[in-house]
Amino acid sequence: MKVALKIWRYDSATGDRALKEYEIDAPDWATLLDCLDIVKDRHDGSLSFRKSCRMMICGSCGMRMDGAAVLACKTRMYDIAQAGRVPVISAMGNLPILKDLVVDMDPFWSKFKAMWPWLEPGYDRPEDGREYRISQQRMNVVHKESLCINCGCCVSECNAMESDPEFLGPQALAKGMRFVGDPRDAATVERLERYNSEHGVWDCTRCYFCNERCPKGVDPRDAIAKLGAESIRLGIDRDMGAKHAKWFVRSSETTGWLREEELIPKTQGYVSAIKQLKFGYSLAKHGKVRPVPIPHTAKDVNEARNLRKLVREQDRGGALGHVQGEHALAKLEHGHAGESLEEIYARPGAAPRPWLPEVEEEPSA
Repeated sequence: MKVALKIWRYDSATGDRALKEYEIDAPDWATLLDCLDIVKDRHDGSLSFRKSCRMMICGSCGMRMDGAAVLACKTRMYDIAQAGRVPVISAMGNLPILKDLVVDMDPFWSKFKAMWPWLEPGYDRPEDGREYRISQQRMNVVHKESLCINCGCCVSECNAMESDPEFLGPQALAKGMRFVGDPRDAATVERLERYNSEHGVWDCTRCYFCNERCPKGVDPRDAIAKLGAESIRLGIDRDMGAKHAKWFVRSSETTGWLREEELIPKTQGYVSAIKQLKFGYSLAKHGKVRPVPIPHTAKDVNEARNLRKLVREQDRGGALGHVQGEHALAKLEHGHAGESLEEIYARPGAAPRPWLPEVEEEPSA
């Protein structure tokens, strides 16, 4: 197939930048990475980009196509070529460009290291010298976060990092949840104190671009939400973002609405609220403040209250409530709603069910 690419060429030493177009012949199974290899091998040996495993495992080949971060080894070019599109390939965002499609990953790794990305053991080893075992159910809490390959696609698209380069970022915080949620770790409170810094958990703008662009389904924004929930559960709620979240829940539970006229006093304090009377006047003009400050209760507020009550009864506070929602959504996405494993494997065309030995689940330590 004929493939055309426009590639932003850049040299940080000289500051020269140019958009160059290449037309190549490529097999119809080619990925973007295959096409870049052809450009480099047959057309322009000076083109610079990173690669390694070619199998969506190492994360080396992160870059942008038409302004959105992708893994080059995952992006098939057939449909793009057939549609006659000429995609624009550029380096990832929010990281300094060294040359062409190669970015400086030092800022990325420094934030990664700031999360203490190692286990702080908090368990007693069995006296008989055997291994310490954790049930799969308990490890499922960090299943998604464990999928991260450190490609940087989420960092590339992060609005918060674009406005505040000091923000820890979606990848680092997702890695933080990987250890906060690990039942073997003993440094949960210490970690959360670090993550609740000035440029930490609550600086996320909730744009969800990181979820959209993550090639491995880690959903970093969801991991950040879990960190926030765990912080509040453990009383680490000094940040205004935490106070905002607490008031949001309280307001929804009591009246079914977010009472915006009370939001600033509850999160920033009454002195700050007085200083923002001009802003309050603007809210009133747009119908965001009721003329008579009497809470209005939603018709079906009991549904919100019952949901909150159920979460408490099931002891799913903090991150566990998010994890439960993730599992339910995953089942719905794969068409498993209300089905047993036997029913799933009995579907027409289903793969044969793998044989697994009958093993009793280990008791939780």
